[in-house]
Amino acid sequence: MHRLIHAFVATSLAALAIPSFAGPPAIEFLNSGKVTPTTLPFSEAVRVGNTLYLSGQIGIQPGTLNLASGGIQAEARQTLENIRTTLETHGYTMRDVVKCTVMLADIAEWATFNEVYIAFFAPPYPARSALGANGLAMGARVEVECLAVRD
Repeated sequence: MHRLIHAFVATSLAALAIPSFAGPPAIEFLNSGKVTPTTLPFSEAVRVGNTLYLSGQIGIQPGTLNLASGGIQAEARQTLENIRTTLETHGYTMRDVVKCTVMLADIAEWATFNEVYIAFFAPPYPARSALGANGLAMGARVEVECLAVRD
């Protein structure tokens, strides 16, 4: 009788066991060439599971290394368009963005940047950090790095 009870308990516990962890999610290094040239020494994005980590984007014209002309507004708009293109290329949208880090060559341009930024995002807005940075790539006025998560 004792063995029967022990076998029943063991079988019952095994049926309730949590499935084993399938291992770490796959890591994909992504370079579409739609925004930044694929010859640069970084990935435009890295996907880990359902999370997409975007490299910092600046306001270059897609496929070139030429910044959009027109100052902070034009660069900010192009930067956010580049982010949208990168997201959509890899199956994400601006609504999937959960965090942005904004680097401005002149923090005094924050309000101008913000006017452009709010045209690309809707409430609830992603979490965001903004900071002044000296020496952004290629003399850019703004660089934005994002993190997106898809259900």
